[in-house]
Amino acid sequence: MPRRPTPIALAAVLLTAALAACSATPTPAAAPAPPSKPPAATTPAPASAGSAPSETFAVGVRQLRLNRGGDRPLPVTIWYPASGDAGKAPKRGATAANGRFPVVVFSHGLTGRPDDYAALLTPWTAAGFVVAAPAFPHTSRGTDNNALDVLNQPADVSYVLDQVLALDTKADDPLRGRLATDRVAAAGHSAGGVTTIGLFGVNRDKRLDAGLVFAGTGIGVGTAFAGTAAPQLFVHGQADEVVKYAAGKAVYDAVPWPKAMLSLPKGDHGRGLLGNGAALRVITDTSVDFLRWTLYGDEKAKARIPEGATRGGIATLDDHL
Repeated sequence: MPRRPTPIALAAVLLTAALAACSATPTPAAAPAPPSKPPAATTPAPASAGSAPSETFAVGVRQLRLNRGGDRPLPVTIWYPASGDAGKAPKRGATAANGRFPVVVFSHGLTGRPDDYAALLTPWTAAGFVVAAPAFPHTSRGTDNNALDVLNQPADVSYVLDQVLALDTKADDPLRGRLATDRVAAAGHSAGGVTTIGLFGVNRDKRLDAGLVFAGTGIGVGTAFAGTAAPQLFVHGQADEVVKYAAGKAVYDAVPWPKAMLSLPKGDHGRGLLGNGAALRVITDTSVDFLRWTLYGDEKAKARIPEGATRGGIATLDDHL
């Protein structure tokens, strides 16, 4: 008689199936779930009341070579607010702008690379955030694309945060004195969304004040959100052919903290979600205001979210922030 699969083994099979089809032929989207009820506790935990920078920054970029445990190479791309003229392409090695900037760590999807998301991440940087994006050892492009290794990535992200935040006090480092180490968020797309969800559950990183999940699912990491309330923004295309909309919505419904879900009726798993001009502008503006609120304590930014998220009829917003 064959042995019954263990819950862990079953989750592993489901995770592989869910994430291994990143380039699969699109299939019809699942019907959207009904709006969720407001969470029992809606007291947010943003940074102390204040305002985010009103200026737009130039963007600098650098690489950090890390390795967790000696066998998990983690090259990290860091985009940071820089001195100079805003609106130009990121400049390698540019001088960091004056100020202390919150940190956002971003996790890519299966077969992805940090640079794939530059159109989203550089506007975050220009708005006043340092963005650190590792390339994972077994799920980035050019590796063995082992989807199961996603389960090891929350620990990778926490390690990356250790090293990046330490730059604030590292002698002669270009980011010395430029990092707001007490204001940190995690974000990720697809497999990186799974990674991000894991960071707020059994692998909770207590330093995280907020999370942004793009086309994510709880398969493999569960939905046992734990610890201090950390507002969450979910973004999901209702025509997602890889991670069905209903799967992302189920995770969103399980969040016990302040939360919002930006739903794109015509959005797929990535091309429309992060590649379409009009949709990307809505996603960028909404996510920037979410970060301004959660990491700078900017209440005016929070107030702008509902209008900006629904501008042009491209997306709808389930708002319980």
